Amino acid sequence: MDSDQSAAKSRELKSFLFLTIVLAPVVAVTLVGGLGFAIWIYQIIAGPPGA
Repeated sequence: MDSDQSAAKSRELKSFLFLTIVLAPVVAVTLVGGLGFAIWIYQIIAGPPGA
């Protein structure tokens, strides 16, 4: 029983570290890059702001 709890805690820690160190930055960069790309494409089609 104790080894099951230990294994579960180990899995939980590894999942947490993966989410915070790998997945969160990748998602953030993807969202910011996607928004920048969308704005860039919009400005190609609609022209620069104020024009």
